[in-house]
Amino acid sequence: MLELFRETARNVPAYQAILAEHGIDPAQIRTEADFRKLPVLTKDNYHRRFPLPDLCRDGRIGDMIAVSSGSSGQPTIWPRSKRDELAITRRFEQVLVGTFNADKVSTLAVVCFPLGTWVGGLFTLACLRHLSDQGHPITSVAPGNNKAEILRVIPELGRHFEQVVLLGYPPFVKDVIDSGSGWDAYDIKLVLAGEVFSEEWRTLVGQRAGMRDPVTGSASLYGTADAGVLGNETPRSVSIRRFLASDPVAAQELFGGSRLPTLVQYDPESRFFEEVDGRLVFSGDNGIPLIRYDIADEGGIVTREQMNEFCEKHGFTPEPGPDLPFVYVFGRSLFTVSFFGANVYPENVTVGLEQPGISDFVTGKFVLETVEDADRNTRLHITVELAPGKSGDPGSTAESIKTQLIRLNSEFAHYVPEERQLPYVELRPHGDPEYFPAGVKHRYTRS
Repeated sequence: MLELFRETARNVPAYQAILAEHGIDPAQIRTEADFRKLPVLTKDNYHRRFPLPDLCRDGRIGDMIAVSSGSSGQPTIWPRSKRDELAITRRFEQVLVGTFNADKVSTLAVVCFPLGTWVGGLFTLACLRHLSDQGHPITSVAPGNNKAEILRVIPELGRHFEQVVLLGYPPFVKDVIDSGSGWDAYDIKLVLAGEVFSEEWRTLVGQRAGMRDPVTGSASLYGTADAGVLGNETPRSVSIRRFLASDPVAAQELFGGSRLPTLVQYDPESRFFEEVDGRLVFSGDNGIPLIRYDIADEGGIVTREQMNEFCEKHGFTPEPGPDLPFVYVFGRSLFTVSFFGANVYPENVTVGLEQPGISDFVTGKFVLETVEDADRNTRLHITVELAPGKSGDPGSTAESIKTQLIRLNSEFAHYVPEERQLPYVELRPHGDPEYFPAGVKHRYTRS
């Protein structure tokens, strides 16, 4: 990271300006302690402040452009290069080769991320092709988020391969699996990104996909438009997370809260993480080199030694995995609602929708908001998307969500009066244009 800092200080005009403003002589940054005193960069104080060329090496924009999804309000442009792709390919290799054995098993990789300027689809496709170039028997097809095309190409191509890997955002991948059939024939694996999901979700979708073992058959990537993939799940991290999902008290001890975050392992020589005031700050080489960049994600770091000690203390033996540190990611605080002073997180609601008897008629998508009634009393309002052609019972759905909120969220259990803990649930048809429009990245909260 010191080497990356020196190169960025030499070659990136915008970073030179930042250092000059803070009176920092790059030659004086020699140790890790010095590095940790460098200014923290954000999208507002860095990316949006300077012209795009000034953010790049020698003022030259990279050979490809990606655009963020705009989930925080305003889409952002991020230059990319082949060097970025090759660095991120190692994360895909750790999942596909290290976990799915795609170096030995012929693999059809189906890219279900949206194609176009957004970072997910084309970047994933490029990394998969780099893996193929390395000699791995991986063949890629990229229907993007066109469900009809995905369901057309898999029966046509899947029978020629020993396994089929679907790569996409969790709600969309679930929708694909729910809409298809005969998954047992393809030895389905999943590579997921973009959202925190529960272990109940992993089990449910794994069962519907005919997956033999969800621990070794699915992996989530912690990725961002800013810097590609920062870390990835491994069988080790998944097994630990599943243990913590069954023991909320242990999860609260490790993570300091009632939410179950994404838990991944990362390579500190590629992406260097710091925890600053409960938020993740990272440094890494990209089309725009980023030094101590605050991505606005809440989370923290657990060293290998800390995780080993924690598991031993609780009598849990995790699956084998790489000897790498862990980072956990809650996501961004703007994706919550406050109800009677309690933070209500989408992750808690999700578990309620994944219970037996409820998951059969919902897609897993919902919108969480607080509304006032005619008497100005606030109530928790959850609009839930029905699965195609399904109907359901709002009352049983509300009871299931309430049960999980009380079990998982101690703030909700103690702050919200008992008579107000049952949310109001509205069930809307699949693809409802007001709450669940097609082709748009879903937002789970509404202010």
